[in-house]
Amino acid sequence: MTVTLEDFLLNLLSNPALVVTVALTLGTITVNGWTDAPNAIATCISTRSMRPQSAIIMAAIFNFLGVFFMTTINSKVAETIYNMVDFGGDAHKALVALCAAMFAIVVWATAAWWFGIPTSESHALIAGISGAAIALQGGINGINPNEWVKVIYGLGLSLFLGFFSGWFVVKMVENIFRGFDRRKTYGFFKNAQIISAAGMAFMHGAQDGQKFMGVFMLGVFLAQGQAFVTEFIIPFWLILLCSAVMALGTSIGGMRIIKSVGMEMVKLETYQGFSADLAGALCLLLASLLGLPVSTTHTKTTAIMGVGAARRISSVNWGIVKEMVFAWIMTFPGCGLISFILALFFMRVF
Repeated sequence: MTVTLEDFLLNLLSNPALVVTVALTLGTITVNGWTDAPNAIATCISTRSMRPQSAIIMAAIFNFLGVFFMTTINSKVAETIYNMVDFGGDAHKALVALCAAMFAIVVWATAAWWFGIPTSESHALIAGISGAAIALQGGINGINPNEWVKVIYGLGLSLFLGFFSGWFVVKMVENIFRGFDRRKTYGFFKNAQIISAAGMAFMHGAQDGQKFMGVFMLGVFLAQGQAFVTEFIIPFWLILLCSAVMALGTSIGGMRIIKSVGMEMVKLETYQGFSADLAGALCLLLASLLGLPVSTTHTKTTAIMGVGAARRISSVNWGIVKEMVFAWIMTFPGCGLISFILALFFMRVF
């Protein structure tokens, strides 16, 4: 099942609930581009391979391309998010609960940005819709364990594979260029890091754009009173819309997060920044092809940790890492609880 642009616009004009749902969903996509995308370009800015404004524009363009091309080729991540929770039953209550989840995600992400902590909007999204589904169904029957387990797989992939791939790639680069004069390789790695940062931005769009498109489709079906749609096709117009909105969010920037990830956690040289970007992008590509909803924040950050640890353990500022890990751990219960409470409140009021 799908939704044509004409039908969507007609419903939008006649359905206030759909207007609110679309506004909140596009708001979360904007916040994702605003707070998550800076991770993709943090290293190329910290090594001075690119100026911040140029890097932000590049990230916006490649976020757009990532959402567009990967969703056209493979939409497994969107389908996983859509089927992760049960919003069946009363379509009106389900729509109210979904709106509560979107609102909770925006609150959580904005608070994290304010403190400069790179939390995962992917996991905030999963926690938010899960908390709302539990409130809606009155228990954990609102969770689909067969799809939720993919989140656990994705979490392991983003953390452990991100770290070890960062360690492996930088070691490989060091061995390949061992006999070269480092001053002569600076220009090569500066340009290579721009390319790898573009690849990281592309894969961020490929992963995170799909997650929010799955939720967007859920909101559209619920607003139409269709609470039991299990299969759908993402329309071309939605791919373009979400791509543009995420690119807009990315263009806003996020220097607080760039400072935490790219400048304070590990001091990187250009070849190390290239290694971290390449490792992170490869991990995200693998996850996208497998249909696993992984966190781009976790993947890129742990890849940077792996690169720093390959030099020596003390190269990593573990105090910053501790703050990040605490925020990561708190995302599921924290955002999920906010969403749960808001969903109960919204369903009682509306």
